[in-house]
Amino acid sequence: MEQVCVLGAGLAGSECAWQLAQRGVPVRLVEMKPGKMTPAHTSPYFGELVCSNSLRSDELTNAVGLLKAEMRAMGSLIMESADLNRVAAGGALAVDRVGFSRTITEKLEAHPLVEIVHEEAVEIPGGEVVIATGPLSSDAIAEKIAALCRDSGLHFYDAVAPIVTLESVDMDSAFFASRYNKGDADYVNCPMDKDEYLAFVRELVGAKEAEVHGFDDGGVFEGCMPVEVMARRGVDTLRYGPLKPVGLVDPRTGKANYAVVQLRRDNADGTIYNLVGFQTHLTWGEQKRVFSMIPALKNAEFVRYGVMHRNTYLNSPRLLDRYYRLRTEPRISFAGQMTGVEGYVESAASGMLVGIETAARVLGLESVDFPQETAIGALGLYVSGGSVGDFQPMNINFGIITPLDHRVKGKRNKNAEISRRSLEIIENLKQKEVFRIENHH
Repeated sequence: MEQVCVLGAGLAGSECAWQLAQRGVPVRLVEMKPGKMTPAHTSPYFGELVCSNSLRSDELTNAVGLLKAEMRAMGSLIMESADLNRVAAGGALAVDRVGFSRTITEKLEAHPLVEIVHEEAVEIPGGEVVIATGPLSSDAIAEKIAALCRDSGLHFYDAVAPIVTLESVDMDSAFFASRYNKGDADYVNCPMDKDEYLAFVRELVGAKEAEVHGFDDGGVFEGCMPVEVMARRGVDTLRYGPLKPVGLVDPRTGKANYAVVQLRRDNADGTIYNLVGFQTHLTWGEQKRVFSMIPALKNAEFVRYGVMHRNTYLNSPRLLDRYYRLRTEPRISFAGQMTGVEGYVESAASGMLVGIETAARVLGLESVDFPQETAIGALGLYVSGGSVGDFQPMNINFGIITPLDHRVKGKRNKNAEISRRSLEIIENLKQKEVFRIENHH
Protein backbone atom coordinates (compact mmCIF):
# COMPACT_ATOMS: atom_id res chain seq x y z
CA MET A 1 0.00 0.00 0.00
CA GLU A 2 1.26 3.50 -0.87
CA GLN A 3 2.41 5.64 2.05
CA VAL A 4 0.50 8.77 3.02
CA CYS A 5 2.98 11.61 3.55
CA VAL A 6 2.31 13.84 6.57
CA LEU A 7 4.34 17.06 6.67
CA GLY A 8 4.85 18.30 10.24
CA ALA A 9 4.77 16.48 13.59
CA GLY A 10 2.96 19.06 15.69
CA LEU A 11 -0.31 18.21 17.41
CA ALA A 12 -2.28 17.88 14.15
CA GLY A 13 0.38 16.00 12.18
CA SER A 14 1.13 13.61 15.04
CA GLU A 15 -2.57 12.81 15.58
CA CYS A 16 -3.14 12.41 11.84
CA ALA A 17 -0.18 10.04 11.44
CA TRP A 18 -1.36 7.96 14.41
CA GLN A 19 -4.92 7.62 13.10
CA LEU A 20 -3.66 6.51 9.67
CA ALA A 21 -1.15 4.02 11.04
CA GLN A 22 -3.64 2.55 13.52
CA ARG A 23 -5.81 1.65 10.52
CA GLY A 24 -3.04 -0.12 8.68
CA VAL A 25 -2.07 2.78 6.40
CA PRO A 26 1.73 3.30 6.11
CA VAL A 27 2.81 6.86 6.98
CA ARG A 28 5.89 8.90 6.09
CA LEU A 29 6.06 11.59 8.79
CA VAL A 30 8.36 14.48 7.83
CA GLU A 31 9.52 16.80 10.62
CA MET A 32 12.36 19.35 10.41
CA LYS A 33 13.08 19.37 14.16
CA PRO A 34 15.57 19.08 15.75
CA GLY A 35 17.81 19.98 12.79
CA LYS A 36 15.86 23.19 12.18
CA MET A 37 13.59 25.00 14.66
CA THR A 38 10.99 27.76 14.36
CA PRO A 39 11.31 30.93 16.51
CA ALA A 40 8.69 29.55 18.94
CA HIS A 41 9.99 25.99 19.36
CA THR A 42 12.70 24.81 21.77
CA SER A 43 12.07 21.07 22.23
CA PRO A 44 13.18 18.24 19.90
CA TYR A 45 9.95 16.35 20.62
CA PHE A 46 6.77 16.11 18.54
CA GLY A 47 3.54 17.87 19.56
CA GLU A 48 5.38 20.66 21.37
CA LEU A 49 3.16 23.10 23.28
CA VAL A 50 4.59 26.54 22.55
CA CYS A 51 2.02 28.67 24.41
CA SER A 52 0.14 27.62 27.54
CA ASN A 53 0.41 24.10 28.98
CA SER A 54 -3.38 24.00 29.47
CA LEU A 55 -5.75 22.17 27.12
CA ARG A 56 -8.59 24.09 28.81
CA SER A 57 -11.75 22.75 30.41
CA ASP A 58 -12.32 19.02 30.80
CA GLU A 59 -16.03 19.36 31.62
CA LEU A 60 -18.83 18.22 29.30
CA THR A 61 -20.71 21.47 29.86
CA ASN A 62 -17.86 23.16 27.96
CA ALA A 63 -17.46 22.65 24.19
CA VAL A 64 -13.73 21.90 24.38
CA GLY A 65 -14.48 19.34 27.09
CA LEU A 66 -16.89 17.66 24.69
CA LEU A 67 -14.30 17.70 21.90
CA LYS A 68 -11.81 15.99 24.21
CA ALA A 69 -14.39 13.33 25.16
CA GLU A 70 -15.10 12.63 21.49
CA MET A 71 -11.39 12.28 20.77
CA ARG A 72 -10.84 9.97 23.74
CA ALA A 73 -13.72 7.79 22.52
CA MET A 74 -12.02 7.44 19.12
CA GLY A 75 -8.52 6.58 20.36
CA SER A 76 -6.71 9.92 20.21
CA LEU A 77 -2.94 9.82 20.70
CA ILE A 78 -2.90 13.44 21.85
CA MET A 79 -5.56 12.86 24.51
CA GLU A 80 -3.87 9.66 25.71
CA SER A 81 -0.59 11.56 26.08
CA ALA A 82 -2.33 14.45 27.85
CA ASP A 83 -4.05 12.14 30.34
CA LEU A 84 -0.77 10.32 31.06
CA ASN A 85 1.06 13.60 31.72
CA ARG A 86 -1.67 15.52 33.52
CA VAL A 87 -0.80 18.08 36.21
CA ALA A 88 -3.23 19.57 38.71
CA ALA A 89 -5.21 22.53 37.31
CA GLY A 90 -8.69 22.48 38.87
CA GLY A 91 -11.37 21.78 36.26
CA ALA A 92 -8.91 22.22 33.38
CA LEU A 93 -6.65 19.66 31.70
CA ALA A 94 -3.07 20.91 31.98
CA VAL A 95 0.02 18.84 31.24
CA ASP A 96 3.71 18.55 31.94
CA ARG A 97 4.67 19.87 28.51
CA VAL A 98 7.95 17.91 28.21
CA GLY A 99 6.45 14.60 29.31
CA PHE A 100 3.43 15.16 27.05
CA SER A 101 5.57 15.73 23.94
CA ARG A 102 7.98 12.92 24.81
CA THR A 103 5.09 10.44 25.06
CA ILE A 104 3.77 11.45 21.63
CA THR A 105 7.24 11.12 20.10
CA GLU A 106 7.95 7.72 21.65
CA LYS A 107 4.57 6.29 20.57
CA LEU A 108 5.08 7.38 16.95
CA GLU A 109 8.70 6.23 16.86
CA ALA A 110 7.64 2.79 18.08
CA HIS A 111 4.80 2.33 15.56
CA PRO A 112 5.74 -0.19 12.85
CA LEU A 113 3.83 1.68 10.13
CA VAL A 114 5.28 5.14 10.80
CA GLU A 115 8.49 6.10 8.99
CA ILE A 116 9.93 9.27 10.53
CA VAL A 117 12.09 11.51 8.35
CA HIS A 118 13.91 14.38 10.07
CA GLU A 119 14.28 16.94 7.30
CA GLU A 120 12.74 20.24 6.23
CA ALA A 121 9.84 19.86 3.81
CA VAL A 122 10.66 22.11 0.86
CA GLU A 123 8.26 20.60 -1.71
CA ILE A 124 4.73 19.21 -1.66
CA PRO A 125 5.23 15.57 -2.65
CA GLY A 126 3.05 13.59 -5.04
CA GLY A 127 0.41 11.11 -3.90
CA GLU A 128 -1.72 11.46 -0.78
CA VAL A 129 -0.27 14.20 1.40
CA VAL A 130 -1.36 16.00 4.58
CA ILE A 131 0.19 19.42 5.18
CA ALA A 132 0.35 20.10 8.91
CA THR A 133 3.43 22.32 9.00
CA GLY A 134 1.73 24.77 11.32
CA PRO A 135 1.30 28.52 11.53
CA LEU A 136 5.08 28.95 11.61
CA SER A 137 5.78 26.96 8.45
CA SER A 138 9.31 27.46 7.13
CA ASP A 139 9.73 29.86 4.21
CA ALA A 140 10.32 27.11 1.64
CA ILE A 141 7.10 25.18 2.26
CA ALA A 142 5.14 28.38 2.97
CA GLU A 143 5.97 29.56 -0.56
CA LYS A 144 4.69 26.28 -2.01
CA ILE A 145 1.48 26.57 0.04
CA ALA A 146 1.02 30.18 -1.07
CA ALA A 147 1.40 29.14 -4.73
CA LEU A 148 -1.13 26.35 -4.20
CA CYS A 149 -3.58 28.53 -2.26
CA ARG A 150 -3.76 32.01 -3.72
CA ASP A 151 -5.97 33.19 -0.85
CA SER A 152 -3.64 31.97 1.90
CA GLY A 153 -2.04 35.26 2.87
CA LEU A 154 -4.06 35.80 6.04
CA HIS A 155 -2.38 36.05 9.40
CA PHE A 156 -2.71 37.03 13.02
CA TYR A 157 -0.28 37.35 15.89
CA ASP A 158 0.10 34.94 18.76
CA ALA A 159 1.79 35.64 22.08
CA VAL A 160 3.30 33.39 24.76
CA ALA A 161 3.20 33.97 28.55
CA PRO A 162 6.27 34.01 30.84
CA ILE A 163 7.18 31.21 33.28
CA VAL A 164 8.62 31.64 36.80
CA THR A 165 10.04 29.24 39.39
CA LEU A 166 7.73 28.46 42.32
CA GLU A 167 10.53 28.82 44.87
CA SER A 168 11.06 32.44 43.78
CA VAL A 169 7.40 33.39 44.43
CA ASP A 170 6.86 35.23 47.72
CA MET A 171 4.20 32.98 49.28
CA ASP A 172 3.70 35.49 52.11
CA SER A 173 2.03 37.61 49.40
CA ALA A 174 0.24 34.74 47.63
CA PHE A 175 -2.06 31.78 48.33
CA PHE A 176 -3.04 28.48 46.72
CA ALA A 177 -6.66 28.19 45.48
CA SER A 178 -8.79 27.33 42.46
CA ARG A 179 -11.54 29.67 41.33
CA TYR A 180 -14.86 28.82 43.04
CA ASN A 181 -12.94 25.99 44.80
CA LYS A 182 -13.22 23.77 41.71
CA GLY A 183 -10.95 20.77 42.10
CA ASP A 184 -7.92 21.10 44.35
CA ALA A 185 -6.15 24.36 45.26
CA ASP A 186 -3.99 24.16 42.14
CA TYR A 187 -3.27 27.81 41.28
CA VAL A 188 -0.90 30.23 42.99
CA ASN A 189 -2.88 33.45 43.41
CA CYS A 190 -0.98 36.73 43.59
CA PRO A 191 -3.29 39.51 44.87
CA MET A 192 -2.95 43.26 44.41
CA ASP A 193 -4.71 46.06 46.22
CA LYS A 194 -6.12 49.04 44.32
CA ASP A 195 -2.99 51.20 44.49
CA GLU A 196 -0.73 48.32 43.46
CA TYR A 197 -3.02 47.42 40.57
CA LEU A 198 -3.29 51.01 39.25
CA ALA A 199 0.48 51.48 39.42
CA PHE A 200 0.97 48.15 37.60
CA VAL A 201 -1.46 49.07 34.80
CA ARG A 202 0.14 52.50 34.41
CA GLU A 203 3.60 50.99 33.94
CA LEU A 204 2.27 48.18 31.73
CA VAL A 205 0.59 50.59 29.30
CA GLY A 206 3.77 52.66 28.96
CA ALA A 207 6.27 49.77 28.83
CA LYS A 208 8.55 49.29 25.83
CA GLU A 209 7.46 46.62 23.36
CA ALA A 210 9.71 44.37 21.33
CA GLU A 211 9.59 44.99 17.60
CA VAL A 212 7.46 42.47 15.74
CA HIS A 213 7.43 43.04 12.00
CA GLY A 214 4.04 44.24 10.79
CA PHE A 215 2.43 44.09 14.23
CA ASP A 216 -0.63 46.12 15.09
CA ASP A 217 -3.20 45.61 17.84
CA GLY A 218 -5.92 44.77 15.32
CA GLY A 219 -3.97 41.77 14.03
CA VAL A 220 -4.04 39.87 17.32
CA PHE A 221 -6.36 36.92 17.83
CA GLU A 222 -8.59 37.68 20.83
CA GLY A 223 -7.76 34.37 22.52
CA CYS A 224 -4.07 35.30 22.78
CA MET A 225 -4.36 39.06 23.34
CA PRO A 226 -1.14 40.46 24.87
CA VAL A 227 -1.67 41.71 28.40
CA GLU A 228 -0.40 45.20 27.51
CA VAL A 229 -2.89 45.44 24.62
CA MET A 230 -5.71 44.54 27.01
CA ALA A 231 -4.48 47.18 29.48
CA ARG A 232 -4.70 49.86 26.78
CA ARG A 233 -8.42 49.15 26.38
CA GLY A 234 -9.22 50.59 29.78
CA VAL A 235 -7.94 50.70 33.34
CA ASP A 236 -10.33 47.96 34.53
CA THR A 237 -10.07 45.67 31.50
CA LEU A 238 -7.60 43.33 33.21
CA ARG A 239 -9.77 43.19 36.37
CA TYR A 240 -12.58 41.80 34.22
CA GLY A 241 -10.17 39.53 32.32
CA PRO A 242 -7.16 37.49 33.48
CA LEU A 243 -6.80 39.44 36.76
CA LYS A 244 -10.42 39.08 37.84
CA PRO A 245 -10.70 38.42 41.60
CA VAL A 246 -14.13 36.73 41.50
CA GLY A 247 -14.39 33.24 42.99
CA LEU A 248 -11.12 33.63 44.89
CA VAL A 249 -11.31 34.25 48.64
CA ASP A 250 -8.02 35.26 50.23
CA PRO A 251 -7.60 32.92 53.25
CA ARG A 252 -5.64 35.64 55.07
CA THR A 253 -8.58 38.07 55.06
CA GLY A 254 -11.62 35.93 54.18
CA LYS A 255 -12.43 38.41 51.40
CA ALA A 256 -11.89 38.84 47.66
CA ASN A 257 -8.98 41.04 46.58
CA TYR A 258 -9.03 44.02 44.19
CA ALA A 259 -7.17 42.09 41.48
CA VAL A 260 -5.47 38.67 41.33
CA VAL A 261 -2.76 37.31 39.03
CA GLN A 262 -2.96 33.52 38.75
CA LEU A 263 -0.01 31.20 38.21
CA ARG A 264 -0.64 27.72 36.79
CA ARG A 265 1.66 24.73 37.22
CA ASP A 266 3.73 24.13 34.08
CA ASN A 267 5.43 20.81 34.87
CA ALA A 268 4.65 17.61 36.74
CA ASP A 269 7.09 18.39 39.53
CA GLY A 270 5.33 21.69 40.25
CA THR A 271 8.59 23.64 40.24
CA ILE A 272 7.69 26.12 37.48
CA TYR A 273 4.47 28.07 36.91
CA ASN A 274 3.21 30.23 34.03
CA LEU A 275 1.45 33.58 34.41
CA VAL A 276 -2.11 32.87 33.27
CA GLY A 277 -3.29 35.28 30.56
CA PHE A 278 0.04 37.13 30.48
CA GLN A 279 0.87 36.70 26.80
CA THR A 280 3.06 39.64 25.90
CA HIS A 281 5.38 41.23 23.40
CA LEU A 282 7.15 43.56 25.83
CA THR A 283 10.94 43.49 25.76
CA TRP A 284 12.40 40.99 28.20
CA GLY A 285 13.83 43.76 30.38
CA GLU A 286 10.42 45.44 30.61
CA GLN A 287 8.73 42.13 31.43
CA LYS A 288 11.11 41.68 34.37
CA ARG A 289 10.61 45.28 35.55
CA VAL A 290 6.81 45.52 35.20
CA PHE A 291 5.79 41.99 36.20
CA SER A 292 8.01 42.23 39.29
CA MET A 293 5.63 44.98 40.45
CA ILE A 294 3.18 42.20 41.33
CA PRO A 295 3.91 41.86 45.07
CA ALA A 296 4.28 38.07 45.08
CA LEU A 297 6.62 38.27 42.08
CA LYS A 298 8.92 41.01 43.37
CA ASN A 299 11.85 38.55 43.43
CA ALA A 300 10.56 36.16 40.77
CA GLU A 301 13.03 34.16 38.69
CA PHE A 302 11.83 34.15 35.08
CA VAL A 303 12.90 30.92 33.35
CA ARG A 304 11.11 31.92 30.13
CA TYR A 305 10.00 35.36 29.03
CA GLY A 306 6.97 35.99 26.85
CA VAL A 307 7.52 36.06 23.09
CA MET A 308 5.38 36.90 20.10
CA HIS A 309 5.23 35.40 16.64
CA ARG A 310 3.12 35.57 13.52
CA ASN A 311 0.64 32.79 12.82
CA THR A 312 -0.58 32.32 9.27
CA TYR A 313 -3.77 30.57 8.31
CA LEU A 314 -5.64 29.75 5.11
CA ASN A 315 -8.85 31.26 3.80
CA SER A 316 -10.25 27.77 4.33
CA PRO A 317 -13.92 28.31 3.33
CA ARG A 318 -12.73 29.11 -0.18
CA LEU A 319 -10.10 26.38 -0.30
CA LEU A 320 -11.05 23.33 1.76
CA ASP A 321 -13.93 20.85 1.97
CA ARG A 322 -15.39 19.28 5.13
CA TYR A 323 -12.52 16.74 5.18
CA TYR A 324 -9.93 19.59 5.15
CA ARG A 325 -9.05 18.56 1.57
CA LEU A 326 -8.03 21.06 -1.07
CA ARG A 327 -11.06 21.35 -3.33
CA THR A 328 -8.93 21.89 -6.43
CA GLU A 329 -6.60 18.96 -5.63
CA PRO A 330 -8.23 16.52 -3.17
CA ARG A 331 -5.10 14.36 -2.76
CA ILE A 332 -3.79 17.25 -0.62
CA SER A 333 -5.27 17.83 2.83
CA PHE A 334 -4.41 20.40 5.49
CA ALA A 335 -4.60 19.99 9.24
CA GLY A 336 -3.98 22.05 12.33
CA GLN A 337 -3.93 25.72 13.14
CA MET A 338 -3.13 26.80 9.58
CA THR A 339 -6.68 25.75 8.61
CA GLY A 340 -8.19 28.34 10.95
CA VAL A 341 -8.98 26.10 13.91
CA GLU A 342 -7.68 27.78 17.06
CA GLY A 343 -6.38 25.93 20.09
CA TYR A 344 -4.35 22.85 20.90
CA VAL A 345 -7.31 20.46 21.13
CA GLU A 346 -8.93 21.86 17.99
CA SER A 347 -5.67 21.45 16.05
CA ALA A 348 -5.33 17.84 17.16
CA ALA A 349 -9.02 17.21 16.36
CA SER A 350 -8.55 18.45 12.79
CA GLY A 351 -5.61 16.05 12.41
CA MET A 352 -7.75 13.24 13.79
CA LEU A 353 -10.56 13.90 11.31
CA VAL A 354 -8.12 14.12 8.39
CA GLY A 355 -6.39 10.90 9.47
CA ILE A 356 -9.63 8.93 9.80
CA GLU A 357 -11.19 10.24 6.57
CA THR A 358 -7.96 9.85 4.57
CA ALA A 359 -7.63 6.28 5.82
CA ALA A 360 -11.21 5.58 4.72
CA ARG A 361 -10.47 6.94 1.24
CA VAL A 362 -7.14 5.11 0.85
CA LEU A 363 -8.68 1.83 2.01
CA GLY A 364 -11.78 2.24 -0.19
CA LEU A 365 -14.13 2.45 2.78
CA GLU A 366 -17.20 4.62 3.43
CA SER A 367 -16.48 8.15 4.71
CA VAL A 368 -17.46 8.85 8.30
CA ASP A 369 -18.88 12.32 7.46
CA PHE A 370 -18.84 13.57 11.05
CA PRO A 371 -22.09 15.58 11.38
CA GLN A 372 -22.57 19.07 12.81
CA GLU A 373 -24.14 17.54 15.92
CA THR A 374 -20.62 16.49 16.95
CA ALA A 375 -17.88 18.93 18.00
CA ILE A 376 -15.29 17.41 15.65
CA GLY A 377 -17.73 17.58 12.74
CA ALA A 378 -18.94 21.09 13.55
CA LEU A 379 -15.35 22.32 13.53
CA GLY A 380 -14.67 20.84 10.08
CA LEU A 381 -17.92 22.25 8.71
CA TYR A 382 -17.16 25.69 10.15
CA VAL A 383 -13.70 25.72 8.57
CA SER A 384 -15.03 24.63 5.19
CA GLY A 385 -18.21 26.71 5.24
CA GLY A 386 -17.66 29.63 7.62
CA SER A 387 -17.93 33.25 6.55
CA VAL A 388 -15.94 33.63 3.34
CA GLY A 389 -15.90 37.41 3.63
CA ASP A 390 -14.28 37.65 7.06
CA PHE A 391 -12.96 34.22 8.07
CA GLN A 392 -11.34 34.25 11.51
CA PRO A 393 -9.63 31.56 13.62
CA MET A 394 -12.19 29.79 15.79
CA ASN A 395 -12.13 27.80 19.00
CA ILE A 396 -14.75 25.08 19.32
CA ASN A 397 -17.96 26.42 20.86
CA PHE A 398 -21.55 25.27 21.23
CA GLY A 399 -22.64 28.04 18.85
CA ILE A 400 -21.34 26.15 15.80
CA ILE A 401 -22.84 22.80 16.89
CA THR A 402 -26.39 21.98 15.71
CA PRO A 403 -28.85 23.13 18.43
CA LEU A 404 -31.12 20.68 20.25
CA ASP A 405 -34.56 20.04 18.77
CA HIS A 406 -36.16 20.44 22.20
CA ARG A 407 -35.98 22.92 25.06
CA VAL A 408 -33.78 22.29 28.09
CA LYS A 409 -33.82 24.68 31.05
CA GLY A 410 -30.50 26.19 32.05
CA LYS A 411 -27.36 26.71 29.98
CA ARG A 412 -25.30 24.02 31.72
CA ASN A 413 -28.11 21.48 31.37
CA LYS A 414 -28.51 22.35 27.70
CA ASN A 415 -24.78 22.01 27.05
CA ALA A 416 -24.68 18.69 28.91
CA GLU A 417 -27.55 17.41 26.74
CA ILE A 418 -25.74 18.51 23.54
CA SER A 419 -22.68 16.61 24.77
CA ARG A 420 -24.71 13.50 25.59
CA ARG A 421 -26.26 13.57 22.09
CA SER A 422 -22.87 14.03 20.46
CA LEU A 423 -21.16 11.19 22.29
CA GLU A 424 -24.07 8.88 21.41
CA ILE A 425 -23.59 9.80 17.73
CA ILE A 426 -19.84 9.11 18.00
CA GLU A 427 -20.53 5.65 19.46
CA ASN A 428 -22.86 4.91 16.52
CA LEU A 429 -20.29 6.18 13.99
CA LYS A 430 -17.73 3.81 15.49
CA GLN A 431 -19.70 0.94 13.96
CA LYS A 432 -18.39 2.02 10.54
CA GLU A 433 -15.66 -0.19 9.11
CA VAL A 434 -12.92 2.45 9.29
CA PHE A 435 -13.23 2.25 13.09
CA ARG A 436 -13.64 -1.52 13.30
CA ILE A 437 -10.28 -2.10 11.57
CA GLU A 438 -8.48 0.01 14.18
CA ASN A 439 -5.26 -1.53 15.55
CA HIS A 440 -5.15 -4.17 12.78
CA HIS A 441 -1.70 -3.61 11.28
